[in-house]
Amino acid sequence: MKYNFDEIVNRRGTYSVKWDGGELIKKMGLTERYDENTIPLFTADMDLPVPQPLIDALHKTVNHRIFGYSIFPNEYFEAIQHWFKKRHEWEIQKEEILFSPGTVHALTVAVRAFTQPGDGIIIQRPVYPPFTSAIEANGRELLNNALICNEDGYYQIDFADFEEKAKDEKTKMFILCNPQNPTGRIFNKDELRRLSEICEKNNVLIIADEIHGDLTRSNQTFIPIAKASDQQGHIITFTAINKTFNVAGLHCTNVIISDSEHRKTFGSVMGMHLPSPFTVSALIAVYHEGEDWLEQLKEYIDGTMEWVVDFLADRMPRVKVRIPEGTYIMWMDFSGYGLTPEEVHDRIYNKANVLLEDGKMFGEEGLHFQRICIPSPRPIIKEAFERIAREFEDLK
Repeated sequence: MKYNFDEIVNRRGTYSVKWDGGELIKKMGLTERYDENTIPLFTADMDLPVPQPLIDALHKTVNHRIFGYSIFPNEYFEAIQHWFKKRHEWEIQKEEILFSPGTVHALTVAVRAFTQPGDGIIIQRPVYPPFTSAIEANGRELLNNALICNEDGYYQIDFADFEEKAKDEKTKMFILCNPQNPTGRIFNKDELRRLSEICEKNNVLIIADEIHGDLTRSNQTFIPIAKASDQQGHIITFTAINKTFNVAGLHCTNVIISDSEHRKTFGSVMGMHLPSPFTVSALIAVYHEGEDWLEQLKEYIDGTMEWVVDFLADRMPRVKVRIPEGTYIMWMDFSGYGLTPEEVHDRIYNKANVLLEDGKMFGEEGLHFQRICIPSPRPIIKEAFERIAREFEDLK
């Protein structure tokens, strides 16, 4: 089946945070302006229709007409095993799979389960803001192993600093984001192995957020850190269908834990969570029949990113941006304009009426950056960038 991702599906009036959540968004401090003409491209969900097999599976669930307490059937676990073996050559055992209603929830559970107040937890800024809140809101100490950005906007790991922080007795955990949000880096096998070896040597538990692992560019390969490592007992991996197949509203994160004691600890802190029947049917459908849709989606996103790079080179050459190795996020450096972050914000959010995310939310390393999520129909992306470019024409 050929999918038309240029089709604009009106999401207003569908309880969408992105399109209906103006009051909430303003209360969160993301923007001062939000109205019926705002183009919201700030949050990591897609404005694109999901695979037809997923729709069919959900219709079948609806047509049953009863939505009671649900279980995880064998087909659920088999679908996960099938997907990761086929796509990533990673063999996962059924007993290693635990369910969480969300990745941020699972992250908070992990912090509480495996660390104590005052313990140190390493993150690599600029990084997804809930990493920070999961640490600080639970009284743990944040240790920032900041990624190093070169002149071309390419980010690398500061291994000397990482090892120094890992050796500290108070350091108990490292939260890895791979593919990295917001920079789009996919860490290679050598990098992952080195991170894993340092952590294992120093008894540091790795929490690997890999929920963007299926969203790669056509010329890139994603390797789960558990597969790249010789030992897996010190690694806990978060996977999800939410980003890959645009089903964030169905709340489905799977936590892969090979160590039985870690599984027991994580499960006891998390408590019991039963799935929605829609979550179960969705996962089984997409992991068995969603591959064709995903390949078409990736090709479409690749094309959109190429368009963005070309547009900025022509109309806003002072903005530095590169096509990320993974995710559907682009990380744009506006420092070339010589404006303050507040002035850049005003031109984009208030004057152009386009809602992105200010880079400072991801740490001080992102102060002059803007994050945009681009999995929307290309006409919407083009309109957003036309609006933004007009507000910077006087500085060209």
